[in-house]
Amino acid sequence: MKKLITTVLMLLCVGVSAILAQDKYELDNGWKCLPSQKTKDAGETISKQSYSLSKWQPAVVPGTVLTTQLANKEVPDPFYGMNNERIPDIYNTGREYYTYWFVKDFKESVPQNDDRVWLTFRGINYSCDIFINGKKINSEPYEGMFLRKTFDISPYLAKDGNNRLAVIVYPPDPVGNPNGGQGGDGTIAKGVAHQYVAGWDWIQPIRDRNTGIWDKVFIEKTGSVNLKNPHIVTLVPGKRKVEGKQAPAKIKVTTELENASNKSVQGKLQYSLNGQTISQDVTLAANSTKEIALPDYIMENPRLWWPVGYGDQNLYNIKIEFIANGKTSDAESVTFGVREMQQEWNITTRSMQVAINGQKIFIKGGNWIISDAMLRFSKERYDAEIRFHRDMNLNLIRIWGGALAERPEFYDACDKYGLLVIQDFWMSGDCNGRWVDPMKLEDQWTRRKYPDNHSLFLESAADMIKMIRNHASLAIWCGGNEITPPDDILVSLRDSILPELDGTRWFIDYSNSDEMSFNSIGGNGDGPYGIQDIRTFWGDRTFPFNSEVGSVGVGDYESLLRFIPTENLIAPEYNPAATPRHKVDSVWQYHKYIGYDQYVEPYGEAKDAKDFAMKAQLLNYDQYRALMEGFSSHMWTWYTGSIIWKTQNPWTAMRGQMYDYYLDPNACLYGLRSGSEPLHIMYNPVDSMVMVVNNGFENVNNVMAVVKTHTMAGEEKVISREIMYMNASSAKPLSSLKRLIPRLCNEDGGFITLQLVNANGTILSENFYWLPNAKGIYSGLQKMRATDVEISARRINDSKVEVSVSNKAGNTIAFFNRISLVDSKTKERILPAFYSDNYISVTPDNKKTVIVEYNPKTSDASLEIMIEGWNVKQKSVSIK
Repeated sequence: MKKLITTVLMLLCVGVSAILAQDKYELDNGWKCLPSQKTKDAGETISKQSYSLSKWQPAVVPGTVLTTQLANKEVPDPFYGMNNERIPDIYNTGREYYTYWFVKDFKESVPQNDDRVWLTFRGINYSCDIFINGKKINSEPYEGMFLRKTFDISPYLAKDGNNRLAVIVYPPDPVGNPNGGQGGDGTIAKGVAHQYVAGWDWIQPIRDRNTGIWDKVFIEKTGSVNLKNPHIVTLVPGKRKVEGKQAPAKIKVTTELENASNKSVQGKLQYSLNGQTISQDVTLAANSTKEIALPDYIMENPRLWWPVGYGDQNLYNIKIEFIANGKTSDAESVTFGVREMQQEWNITTRSMQVAINGQKIFIKGGNWIISDAMLRFSKERYDAEIRFHRDMNLNLIRIWGGALAERPEFYDACDKYGLLVIQDFWMSGDCNGRWVDPMKLEDQWTRRKYPDNHSLFLESAADMIKMIRNHASLAIWCGGNEITPPDDILVSLRDSILPELDGTRWFIDYSNSDEMSFNSIGGNGDGPYGIQDIRTFWGDRTFPFNSEVGSVGVGDYESLLRFIPTENLIAPEYNPAATPRHKVDSVWQYHKYIGYDQYVEPYGEAKDAKDFAMKAQLLNYDQYRALMEGFSSHMWTWYTGSIIWKTQNPWTAMRGQMYDYYLDPNACLYGLRSGSEPLHIMYNPVDSMVMVVNNGFENVNNVMAVVKTHTMAGEEKVISREIMYMNASSAKPLSSLKRLIPRLCNEDGGFITLQLVNANGTILSENFYWLPNAKGIYSGLQKMRATDVEISARRINDSKVEVSVSNKAGNTIAFFNRISLVDSKTKERILPAFYSDNYISVTPDNKKTVIVEYNPKTSDASLEIMIEGWNVKQKSVSIK
């Protein structure tokens, strides 16, 4: 199993060296490293080709000291068991222990005439000195995790084309005491970097605080003029329809041009779009940088970009180039979507509502921490994770303020899959002084001034804005998590930097601000957090645009096996009369288990960890379906949106995740997928009403709502068939089941199937509920008769399989079945894989079809489909 997991992660997380363009390439392999404590040699010496690297080790770049140590097998996997405790923490070792030299030899010729060669770092944590061929190239300090730096290395290149780059990377200062508080003792926030590395309630401390050359390193070749930071703004006036001919949109393009030569340069800045070339004559003074605006372009009948569930994610690509003396000096390709963000105050909910292209969008979002806690990023992993969010029928991701400004590859995936993004800046109420906290080293007012270097924060913010502002998915900027930045930072961001560098997006001063949601009056605040009686989500009012509301998220047994040693696979016990109420194994506790409390017991006491994990999935599904159904049922009356805390984990934690660190989805994902359907029929457990929610821009007409009940023995009864009409972007009740439910569920509980069916018989929405008996016990499930199903699987193409699950007449319901694509020899799941539905229940004389998609490059093994359910024994079938 470990070998398979390692293989999948390597394929997902390790970057592959590739030429990005003829004039730009990445330095992503062949690096060497050495702890600074093991040499007294200076950078001027180390960076010479004659200096021997024979005793140096391979290094991971992009990466951190810890990822390098892990690759060299110097430390155990900190994501497994209690291994993280075996790795020295920088607070105890001192910063020198994790201060490292990184060296890379590369070939590049000295440029001719006024041409230039540039070296760009997209992120170093936390500070560094840089040397090439015996010369130091950074005359000023290079510090701050979120600051790109580009150096003209033309004068430093060797005549024979053989060059050496040497970088010494210093950890943050201070590194913070990981004392168990949110962000440890809080001092990690004195720097301009991510805060979670000192520990949080969902992660243990990252021992090196992610010191290293953590993001990409590029070499770029240009003429004398370097084209930088292009900016594309799209204006889409009016209220647009998804289909049909579009009114024109306006495209505004600007870019920076840097003339690195000692003489003025004349040339033409241009791009082409839809067969037209837009250009501007430019004169640049010697050794100057100037921002140039091209003439506005009026795009006829544009193909608009829409959030997922509302329309297509159309994207355009242009190449902006500067031409001088008949040749291109530099060019940048930019992908963008034509769309416009708007926001408007909803006087009914007393919160802001978001609109795209004039159409209001009910926000169904998830909070995102980071893809990998040790910064092992890849385009493939980003794509898989954002696809999971698309598959959950969410339309927004919020980047939490204790992490980072997400990478362009993240935003590429969000552009592709239609996920809007709220990007927090790097503040958190925990570290930055919102509350009095005895775990923090310094008082609340001192912490309120963090970070120490405000100008560095603002410089970094401006640079990150330039890096990601062209992405269609980027929707909202946010000053910080649960706290505003210090006043001087806030005012500069809000009144100067964002208007100047963007000017097209809503800025919220902090994540649960009254500017977003009038939280001071009405409702019970953000949350709730942790497991709830599902009626809470329907009946208890919270913030009208709730930035954090969440629940549990333990994975299934196969997920637990990946990071919990066998001897620690012990089911938690809950006793409300005891102190503490939960008896939990130490490894579970270390991996931040959050209790399921009394909610497991109605399904029967967990016999072991596997039984507990199975019952946890029933609760996971029910919790997240109810969460989004409850919020959607009050669309535009109580709420304009909700954002789940949280949808993923960058570490092997056991809470708040729709899929585990290894990209294996659990039942949370599919419950949320159901509850977030764009057109959805649902059951309100508070008043027993059947309701329908329509998130679309168009009315739904001539659709039949069907209500069926099923006994525990599988007997089906059609209760009602009702033709209904539904306004756009609304929710409404249809009929009451208040009298029916007690009769159905009195002794052993029962099942309800709800369907929306069009005139052609196509099921537009289907929802299957399991209900307890009158005492709230699932007694019928506990004694449910076993049944068998027939499964078949056929390959549609090399990455897609169709699975059919049939249940014969006369059987009981085949309840809550997990379908898995597995290696036929090891029986281990292929990860990641994407299922059109899962944890499915099949009623007698019925069939369900599930489409499974996967990357065939992730495994060359023979594959099969496995199924296992509540009352269905595990079985496998080959793929035809």
